Amino acid sequence: MKKNRIVLIVVLVLAVAAIFLFFSRSDKTFQSSLSDFAVADTASVTKIFLSDKNNNTVTLSREEEGRWMVDDRYFASKFNMDMLLQTMHNLAVKEPVALAAHNNVIRELAVNSVKVEVYQEVYRIDLFNAIRWFPHEKLTKVFYVGGATQSNRGSYMLMEDSSTPFVIFMPGFRGFVSPRFTPMKNAWRDYAIFKKELPQIASVKVEIPIKESESYVITNNQNSSVSLYSYPEMQLISGFDTLAALNFLTGFINLNFEGILSDMDSGQRDSILASTPFSIITLTDSSGVSKTIKTYFKEGYGDVDMDGNEIRYDLDRFYALVNDGEDFVLVQYFAFDRVLRPRSFFVKD
Repeated sequence: MKKNRIVLIVVLVLAVAAIFLFFSRSDKTFQSSLSDFAVADTASVTKIFLSDKNNNTVTLSREEEGRWMVDDRYFASKFNMDMLLQTMHNLAVKEPVALAAHNNVIRELAVNSVKVEVYQEVYRIDLFNAIRWFPHEKLTKVFYVGGATQSNRGSYMLMEDSSTPFVIFMPGFRGFVSPRFTPMKNAWRDYAIFKKELPQIASVKVEIPIKESESYVITNNQNSSVSLYSYPEMQLISGFDTLAALNFLTGFINLNFEGILSDMDSGQRDSILASTPFSIITLTDSSGVSKTIKTYFKEGYGDVDMDGNEIRYDLDRFYALVNDGEDFVLVQYFAFDRVLRPRSFFVKD
């Protein structure tokens, strides 16, 4: 009886061991931790650090309100951040790099790749996602993103402290994801100049230095009425087109620039800024905070009009100085025409 009990215990132990080995075995030839590039819970991501071999770096961090910042200085583009988080969530392994190409891919990653550090909010005590105590930020993933495969349908990636690179793709996406991990700061910034709805606007001042008589101030009286004043005299103007003035104020809801001209020759930039701006727009919001944009003509391309006269300035784009004079940018008239109005535009004949 005692002997049978010992045999039964041995059989049970061996059965448990066999079950454990069965469920813990992997059908793959590599450890899952070496290919775990995807981020399952992107809502817990608090910070993403990107850097390349040319000393380009950027830190994308989430504020408590959910808004993302670039290097804790600029607002990040919501569209670009959503795309990055979706990309990280959907990353999938296509295959490990073939042995014949292994060394070449490793060398390429060593000299031409982007390092990605992912930080998430985790809990020191986490019981089945039901009881969560002591949250803190933790570095959860570090991997390197290389270039595209020859088919342009995948990207080479490598986990830190690993020597096994993989071909990574995103299901449903025809292309490669490498460009979505750029460490260039300007690629992540929100290009908004003004983003104010009508109730958020207290006043807008438009100065036209080349013709001061066309300068003005429009105030939002917060009672479905607006007022028009001359500037700098601040004389109240009556008999103006209130509907046109309201339409003007609602034009500041989403005004963006096209690009940051950080690579422009400094001499050319200084020459443009030394010229007289064709308008200076200052928006003051309901909390008293003001933001100013100075606009400058952009040189033309030698075109002529229907009468054969040379067109001196670009009819599609102009230059602007924004963000307290920090950024020199390119702007489309198509986006800004609605708020580039002289005073005479609002005054009825």
